[in-house]
Amino acid sequence: MKILIVQDYLRSGGTERQSILMATAFAKAGHEVTLLTFRPRGVLELDGEQQPFAFRSLQPFDTRLDWFAPGLLKAAEEAAPDLVLCMGRMANCYAGFIQGRLPRAAVICTMRTGKLLPWLFVRSLKLCRHIIANSHVAKRVLTDDHDIPSPKVTVIHNSLLRFTDETAPRNNALRRYHGANPTTVVLLNVAMFRPEKNQRELIELCAKLPGYLDWQLWLAGDGPARKKCERLAHDLGLGARVKFLGYQSDPTQLYLASDLAVLASQSESLSNFLIEAQLHGLPAVAYDIVGVGECFVPDKSGCLIANHDQAGFIAALDRLIRQPAERRRFAQHSRDHAQANFVPERQMQAHLNLFRELTKG
Repeated sequence: MKILIVQDYLRSGGTERQSILMATAFAKAGHEVTLLTFRPRGVLELDGEQQPFAFRSLQPFDTRLDWFAPGLLKAAEEAAPDLVLCMGRMANCYAGFIQGRLPRAAVICTMRTGKLLPWLFVRSLKLCRHIIANSHVAKRVLTDDHDIPSPKVTVIHNSLLRFTDETAPRNNALRRYHGANPTTVVLLNVAMFRPEKNQRELIELCAKLPGYLDWQLWLAGDGPARKKCERLAHDLGLGARVKFLGYQSDPTQLYLASDLAVLASQSESLSNFLIEAQLHGLPAVAYDIVGVGECFVPDKSGCLIANHDQAGFIAALDRLIRQPAERRRFAQHSRDHAQANFVPERQMQAHLNLFRELTKG
């Protein structure tokens, strides 16, 4: 099968990482795969000698315009794919045009966002052959809000990007480096610093915790909202407790050094961060938006808080910081849930099974 994966840019987000993961898995399964981006390269550099798939970008140099896709339809036609998988908002906006140019190919849109959908995205949902949603809540948004027939949408959760054995040792050296004592409870968030990821509110919530609790908040990632968050932490007197760790190409060691995963994001379909955190035994405290509640088991491997319920969020943090026994109980459920639901081999096979159905005949 010839598979074309379309993505605007290889920034450091979860969708982009999933694109590379899928391109690699599909190619290793024996399929001819091309990853086509609008902008060249990005933070997620590819190793041309080791990657098992072809890579091509449309812009001859980086115009920094995510929507600019010169020659996209011609490039898609030249690739002559059996199936086109559009990843990310910009690629999905073009999916309807690709389906029109390649009527015999199965063009698949993906619903992986909690944001409002642009008009062109909605148009593509109507015109494409099929849609993959990465959460059941995202599917309900499509069927209820956009009148997409239910049989046209298949739910396949994100797969784990990293798979660490549960016997991996705790990274105490990294904790000491950041000034965390053995009793310090480290709260972790890994996400790009965009306004919708809402690290600002995480800082504000932590500032309201009782002063005698021993905690640190580690924020890994980079982006346009980082400097404002740094100023906020300073202004709230949290400079020693809030650590800005920058972009991490592989945050595994952060998971191994932390105790709780925290998420106040206002735009998630399914959080790769929470899935990875669950695998590493980190209980979650997160606002209930779109598919976040499908990343963990509420009251068994984390606390799902009604969106904007700051008092409830603070109370959950307070309880889990104080009660290590509850954290340990949640931790085992976390690992079990992640291993049962987000193993890469199973998720990739679910994609390939669907692809075969869509390209039969």
